[in-house]
Amino acid sequence: MTALSPKYRADALRKLAREEVDVLVVGGGVTGAGVALDAASRGLSVALVEARDFAAGTSSRSSKLIHGGLRYLEQLDFKLVREALKERGLLLQTLAPHLVRPVKFLVPLKHRVWERGYIGAGVTLYDTLGGARALPRHRHLSKRGAFKAAPGLADDALIGAIQYYDAQVDDARHTMTIARTAAEQGASVLTRARVTSLLRDGERVVGAKVVDRESGAEIEVRAKTVVAATGVWSDDMAEAAGIPAPFTVRASKGVHLVVPREKIDLDTGLILRTEKSVLFVIPWGKHWLVGTTDTEWDLDREHPAASRADVDYVLEHLNAVLRTPVTHDDIEGVYAGLRPLLAAKAAATTKLSREHAVAHPVPGLVIVAGGKYTTYRVMAADAVDVVVDELGRPAPPSWTDRLPIAGAEGYHELWADRASVASKTGLPLPRVEHLLQRYGTRIWNLAELIKEEPSLGEPITDTSEYLRVEAVYAVSHEGALHLEDVLTRRTRISIEERDRGVAAAPVVAGLMAPVLGWDAHRVDREVANYLARVEAERSAQEAPDDAAANATRLAAPALLSS
Repeated sequence: MTALSPKYRADALRKLAREEVDVLVVGGGVTGAGVALDAASRGLSVALVEARDFAAGTSSRSSKLIHGGLRYLEQLDFKLVREALKERGLLLQTLAPHLVRPVKFLVPLKHRVWERGYIGAGVTLYDTLGGARALPRHRHLSKRGAFKAAPGLADDALIGAIQYYDAQVDDARHTMTIARTAAEQGASVLTRARVTSLLRDGERVVGAKVVDRESGAEIEVRAKTVVAATGVWSDDMAEAAGIPAPFTVRASKGVHLVVPREKIDLDTGLILRTEKSVLFVIPWGKHWLVGTTDTEWDLDREHPAASRADVDYVLEHLNAVLRTPVTHDDIEGVYAGLRPLLAAKAAATTKLSREHAVAHPVPGLVIVAGGKYTTYRVMAADAVDVVVDELGRPAPPSWTDRLPIAGAEGYHELWADRASVASKTGLPLPRVEHLLQRYGTRIWNLAELIKEEPSLGEPITDTSEYLRVEAVYAVSHEGALHLEDVLTRRTRISIEERDRGVAAAPVVAGLMAPVLGWDAHRVDREVANYLARVEAERSAQEAPDDAAANATRLAAPALLSS
């Protein structure tokens, strides 16, 4: 087992400064992590560098769904839906059953006869396209049956409904775990390591200059092939190589609201059609995730900001179908993310394809972009196939469809025996279930830490669903380097707690400090940086439009290391 500890990071930096690798992956989102895992599992030497944290961009700010894309059936894109449903089954059953779980949705029907037949036919296809059935089949509901499942809907919201199943994931935790699994396959994975330029030998790309943002030191990483999996920064990588972009990636902003479970009286998720796209109401523990918007964004890409207009848009469409409206005061959290869409000749980003592209524009450089979260593994395998061709030496085909990520092996059996786990660890069963659904069979690592220091088995704050041990483990095993990493991505405190994690911040910083060697001054600075970010995001959400929200969000201080 490989722990992404501070020592691991220091050793990886030294190793990369002196050894050439077969593949240097730039980007620590789900696609980059997937490329690193695919390449390492085929026996290639691999390094991954990420300028911020694993999943710091798009891959922590999605709708958190693993789905086939029901609406793609309307576009008759059967290949994309079939591929995505196959991946959904793999993730649910084999690759990440501790992190991916079923979720049911209600599709309200507004028109008699034709709509039930039309949508019903689509959902029937959806049930069968993915091959072996991983989830229950859809069912048709009368108006009475629909209101039994969704009593919070307004009287005129539907005349009947169809209920179907998809799956959901904690995207940031899943992405980080893929990267950790890549490390266990031999890859060197580094966060807070920014590529400043590509190294060239004539036409060929032979590596990159990388700055360690923790120390400021610069190293040259030599690589036979560089794979750019940089999402909305894809065009920048072509520019760094001094070549025309092989395809253009446009950024579309999606905003989600987090609302307490008790504020919307439903027993099921909802999928609602809007004039531009669809709106999901997704169960998320003690909360609902409601989103998303789909608007073009050409401002700061590191910190896309939600505006008052975004929040109002989501609330307006949600409240149009609810018996009791959700108000601004009910909102616990808000997050905004950017989808990297392959640009086509289309007037609006909502019309652009979500399918991915892999380009090999010059020797030594591969660029992969587009796609959707669910099909990250397919994108990664396609990119590594190009790398293997470029390297010109034998390598086995991708086998990540049979490679469970860290914590997945033996998970089903351990979950069935969770009462025994509670007995062995002395932890209450609800806490064991919480840990199993986040760490899978790696729960024993956390149990060992609690055994050494029993206070770590307690919640971070009185209102927190997360345990203190999780903050320590995030640093000792999961590569977290800053307070924001833990509050925003290793846990979801920043969007799930009404105060956005303000009360938890000093507690978590104190737990991280011994592992990272922080003194009191550094702890105070981490907390101050985090609180400033929360304030900037809150203020941005009161700004009337994108430009004002962007300016307000950028007023927060940059994340500093020392």
